Amino acid sequence: MEALNRTLREIQRVDSSLKGAIQEKLDRLTKPPGSLGRLEEVAVWYGTARGEIKPSLQKKAVVVFAADHGIVEEGVSAYPREVTAQMVYNFLRGGAAINVLARHAQVEVTVVDIGVAHDFESLSGLRYRKVKPGTANMVLEPAMSICETHAAIEVGLAMADEMAERGFDLIATGEMGIANTSASSAISSLITGHPVSIMTGRGAGVDDMQLAHKIKMIEKAIARNIPDRNDPLDILAKVGGLEIAGLVGLILGGAKNRLPVVLDGFISGAAALIAVCLNRSVRDYLLASHLSAEPGHRLAMEWLGLAPLLNLSLRLGEGTGAVVGMGLVEAGVKILSEMATFEEAGISKGESGLQ
Repeated sequence: MEALNRTLREIQRVDSSLKGAIQEKLDRLTKPPGSLGRLEEVAVWYGTARGEIKPSLQKKAVVVFAADHGIVEEGVSAYPREVTAQMVYNFLRGGAAINVLARHAQVEVTVVDIGVAHDFESLSGLRYRKVKPGTANMVLEPAMSICETHAAIEVGLAMADEMAERGFDLIATGEMGIANTSASSAISSLITGHPVSIMTGRGAGVDDMQLAHKIKMIEKAIARNIPDRNDPLDILAKVGGLEIAGLVGLILGGAKNRLPVVLDGFISGAAALIAVCLNRSVRDYLLASHLSAEPGHRLAMEWLGLAPLLNLSLRLGEGTGAVVGMGLVEAGVKILSEMATFEEAGISKGESGLQ
């Protein structure tokens, strides 16, 4: 608990005056002001989060937390629990979508077992940080104890510290956990105030009958546990997930280290809701990479005041949308740091036709 409290105290508000200074620099580049649209916006965001007018972006990483969910026992997912562990093996072999897209974007992938219901043998590249083998079935009891919740958050905090110590400039949120859209729907509903029926989507691909059942089970879990809507940690413990708690820690730790965080989809959005409720200054360190096909994600992003960069109808998770978004952040930063100004290029703004 002390690690979390210390982190919350150490998170600093960004210097908003830098936004104007960075935009002024962008406006002096050899282009019409604002003509690179959201690439300029992400450059301003990144530089402000880093506290630098001319920042660099050399190393990128995505941290993928894997964990199981007890609510899978209620038939809320199109896939069985065993798929979580099977996908971890796939990540480590480099055969998953996140591996392919990360290689394309030159992003390092780190896989963390924070709560998979499987005993992995010694595997190269896997971080063994298991808090417990999956959450309890939240339809019957709280998903986690408050102590387990803190322990999972601390795993994320430690991963953020490691990324900062290893010299990464930008990190992304990734996850794997069968039935984790159910936990994310519950969290997002409780924090945003929207009903579960609106926040809940098909996840990995349930049909209409299964979707209705999924909504009913999430509503039952909330009614059974009665989370305190004003206490984000109580919400996380009662209806959350171990990998979601790990993401909360990663987001908070990123903000503490002035390490900007690119969010993935719905599950990452639920973690961001918790993190921002714990410390409002965290929001300025977050970028929404894409708009998930899960209906609750749009509402979560609206609550956070974040405008996703892309809309590709993605609903895979793993950090896939985030690593695609990282490429756009890098493009914006390179524009800011490498593009010539009118003065440097010897171009007269009045004669260039670029105004």
